[in-house]
Amino acid sequence: MEGIIGGVLAAFLAVAIAKGIKLDREYQRGVIFRLGRSRGVRGPGMYFIIPWVDQKVQVDVRTKTVNIEPQETVTADSVTIRVNAVLYYRILDPSKAINRVENYETAVYQVALTTLRNVVGQNILDDVLQNRDKINIKVQEIVDEITEPWGIVIERVETKDVEIPTGMQRAMAKEAEAIREKRARLIKASAEQEASLKLAEASQNISANPSALELRRLQMLTEIGAENNTTTIIMMPSDFINVARRWAEPHLNAPQAETSAPFNPEVVFKAEPVDNLTNENM
Repeated sequence: MEGIIGGVLAAFLAVAIAKGIKLDREYQRGVIFRLGRSRGVRGPGMYFIIPWVDQKVQVDVRTKTVNIEPQETVTADSVTIRVNAVLYYRILDPSKAINRVENYETAVYQVALTTLRNVVGQNILDDVLQNRDKINIKVQEIVDEITEPWGIVIERVETKDVEIPTGMQRAMAKEAEAIREKRARLIKASAEQEASLKLAEASQNISANPSALELRRLQMLTEIGAENNTTTIIMMPSDFINVARRWAEPHLNAPQAETSAPFNPEVVFKAEPVDNLTNENM
């Protein structure tokens, strides 16, 4: 009889030990309740609880994500948009997360959902599109303040997509096109202004240096000769013309000698087509 009792006690003890030994991974914690009262947090690693007296609630303390579904909201400038986001949070105090809120996952999701809608509604559409980081930080601060008593910290909030009405998209495209056209016109006007300044500077240099004008004339002759033109304009250098004029004038003692105004002619030779000359001879 004693052997039977001893065997039963040994079996009971083995079962109790087996049920009392707990093992948690590095990212797991165990919230212990003894007869319904919280007795703290255990883990990670191996530990022992009193079977049938202690109860363990396991909590994962890794970073979790919450996908906030697209929801319609009205911006401060009365534009209806659809926006969604993703939230990252982590449990710092497993005891608070279990004891102070019934379901911390659902609670975090609902808080993030309403906070995102409220923050977006306080900004105009341009701020929502251009200053997403500002909105993300604002949502993170508000949600983190609410979840802090639950032992939960909000690590980051990221706005994913912002859907705007089709009519607003067309209006924004026209606005962007007008801005690009304005920029192109400003660049063109600046280039024309710079070119006019360069031309004025070149004109002053040529006026101060007559030889530069003669070189420009020779360059023009070269450019004209390179094209198939029937009319060729030959611009003789002014120095050659002045020498020829003085040589053709009578001597200083001639009675017709008169002083004339400065003369700087341009000799023009017009090469007419051969067909015209043949018709005249006939």
